[in-house]
Amino acid sequence: MMTENEIAEIRRRIKHDKNNITVLKGCCVNGKKEISAEFSQTVGLLSLEEGENLFKILKKTLSGRLGKNLIDVSFTTDQVADSDEHRLMMRLRDSELEDAEARHALYERIIGSFPTDDSYIIFLGCDKYDVPNKSGNDEEMPDDSDEMFRYILCSVCPVKLTKTGISFFAEDLSFRNIGADMAISAPETGFMFPAFDDRSTNIYNALFYTRSAGDDYKQTAEAIFNTEYPMPAEEQRENFRSLIAETAAKECSYEFVQSVHEHITEMIDEHKNSRQEEPLLIGKKDVKRVLEDCGASDENIASFDERYDTTFGEKTELSPLNIIDPKQFEVKTPDVTIKVSPEKSYLLETRMIDGTKYVLIRAEEGVEVNGVGISISENNGDGDKTE
Repeated sequence: MMTENEIAEIRRRIKHDKNNITVLKGCCVNGKKEISAEFSQTVGLLSLEEGENLFKILKKTLSGRLGKNLIDVSFTTDQVADSDEHRLMMRLRDSELEDAEARHALYERIIGSFPTDDSYIIFLGCDKYDVPNKSGNDEEMPDDSDEMFRYILCSVCPVKLTKTGISFFAEDLSFRNIGADMAISAPETGFMFPAFDDRSTNIYNALFYTRSAGDDYKQTAEAIFNTEYPMPAEEQRENFRSLIAETAAKECSYEFVQSVHEHITEMIDEHKNSRQEEPLLIGKKDVKRVLEDCGASDENIASFDERYDTTFGEKTELSPLNIIDPKQFEVKTPDVTIKVSPEKSYLLETRMIDGTKYVLIRAEEGVEVNGVGISISENNGDGDKTE
């Protein structure tokens, strides 16, 4: 699996004056899922501004967070040895995108699985990176290299119609109407192959991009790579919440969920402070230990293994950042949502008062209602003591 530093190293190359991408190839797909045009754009014929704008699109395909926007895709040994999908990736890379048959095979896989009836563009670029060795103090040595890393980038970008309007033209000091036009948006999905793993070529892996955690391009990823696609981040979070609730059952109090959040946040902080490059992943045993430490009973823990296996898979490891938000703590009722910084979650508590359930917020000073500072008296409007 690639690390964040390795992804950043490749991403820094995707600029007009740093990479070795000489041609951008691709096609335009209309709302009927038909290729309306194909292109082969020589980068050297573009203006600096046009080139940078196109490279910004490709660069977006390497943005976001590992495990959330950037998904590690693994090929099996059998696939690498003999499979249509891996052969296709290798043909595209080895021909530096000049293999027209391979390009069309990729287009067909994307078009047949991409979930939209709108127009979009498929961009392809092939770069060759003379990987510099690093010195003992981790500094790159540009003139010292043992490997040429050759890889392809693919970006799938929606094409949207801009609005009509009016503009001012400084050259003749006039206002004129401008018509609607087609504009290329940031990529919704895409991939890089092969992976840049341990700063070296890894043909057993690819990096798949999805714009947001809620976007589910599982069908597209599986059509391209024909391999199991990890559960999307949003789905992981929802399933983890259900797993906690089912495991804790009647013990699932405010304090229990608060403690789980604190434990996992501590794991994230410890990993960050250790400065390890490998992303933090937690498995079944780690989650089970957290629930035990937070007070889940032996009776409820007894069924945890089966629930985890059913929900995620026995050997599945999760990114903690996919299952909690370490920067936010939320309490929600059907009518009210309360968001608080996790380190201030102690200001909230749940209580039963005269048979009615309440979520209480400790408030000392600085309380505002609709932007107006208010005072809180010892008694409320009914004359009863405020809890």
